[in-house]
Amino acid sequence: MFLLRFQGQYSWLFLFGLGVVIIIFLSSCGNSNSNAVEDDFSDMSWDEIVAEARGTSATMIMYMGGASGVNYMNEYVIPALKQQYNIDLQLVPGQGKEIIASIMSEKEAGTTAGQADLCWINGETFYQLRQVDGLYGPYNELLPNFQYVDMDNPVIHYDFQEDINGYETPWSMANFAMVYDSARIAQPPLSMQAFEQFWQQHPGRFTIPNDFSGYTLLKTWLIEIAGGNKELDGPFDAEKYASYSSQLWKFLNRNKTNFWKNGETFPASNTIVSQMFASGELDFGMSFSNADLDIKIREGVYPNTARPLILQPGSIQNANYVGIPFNSAKKATSLVIINFLISPEAQAQKANLAYTGSRTVLNLDKLPAADRQLFDTITGVRYAIPPATLNKVAIREPVPEYMIRIAEDFRKFVIEAN
Repeated sequence: MFLLRFQGQYSWLFLFGLGVVIIIFLSSCGNSNSNAVEDDFSDMSWDEIVAEARGTSATMIMYMGGASGVNYMNEYVIPALKQQYNIDLQLVPGQGKEIIASIMSEKEAGTTAGQADLCWINGETFYQLRQVDGLYGPYNELLPNFQYVDMDNPVIHYDFQEDINGYETPWSMANFAMVYDSARIAQPPLSMQAFEQFWQQHPGRFTIPNDFSGYTLLKTWLIEIAGGNKELDGPFDAEKYASYSSQLWKFLNRNKTNFWKNGETFPASNTIVSQMFASGELDFGMSFSNADLDIKIREGVYPNTARPLILQPGSIQNANYVGIPFNSAKKATSLVIINFLISPEAQAQKANLAYTGSRTVLNLDKLPAADRQLFDTITGVRYAIPPATLNKVAIREPVPEYMIRIAEDFRKFVIEAN
């Protein structure tokens, strides 16, 4: 997709002859090599940054599996950016490992003008990109709307317990929950022991996606085995992980013949799991959006008897973020886009159930009265867990190494195990 975009942008140069092409190519190389100078906006006012961004385009890599998030971008964000700044934002699919692989390969190749200008990230992706200096920053203090972000909230300030330090910008809040149909299951299991009994009585009705949502379920169970979230707080502990994860893999392997398709295969994504839950093929789904249940019930995807389920250890909560690759050629444009994404108007639209229903990263008490009123008209969730309850059962994300190791070992010791 990026190659086609490049060709479409520059193929007209051939009309001017090979000599002109060479001159322009050499000139563009010179401009690319001067990115280090253009990266410094400290001497520019915000109006000057906006002026540089006007009439430009940018490419954003983001997870495209959630219809509500894609609709929010296509129906609200992209038109608003075009209208207010004459910025054309293009979305391309990608997440996690794909983003890391793309940025790392460009860094190794010495690419000074990268394929992507923004990316939707958090957790282990942010951690790994920071390890290789793959993100531009710090830049948050340049954004006028950053003053409203609730950085006093540790879930926002720390991404998987790592200080964001201005290298990514909070975008929305998320929490993990299971989903079940109360018409079929009167008393859903909460503990690992209760799930084991349920699987034995209802074989083939449960599975784990081999993605972020599935790994979060596995982290929740790892926390249960550890005896609580505090045991996994702080830096990664290899000995603790080895002890607790070995118990987790034994638990799964002794039960996986009672999973969907006898545990011989696992869905690649939670999108597939959600579809199978919606069709009645599975008894449990998973969600990282507190409003996802309301949206799916309203749209007729889930039955109105579907309900959220917080497991015994609690609900892992985190924030998701937008970052700028180190070699984005459109950094001014990226700054303007991100500032718009955290504006009260854009955050209120995102919090609306007509779109994602996401919990805002803004501290509403910091907003001017007129902007605060934007959130007063938002219809609250009906079926999801109330925010006050979520705060009581919140689990802080362990550091990224736990997620990285779980993803690797789930494949090695469960999916590929005989």
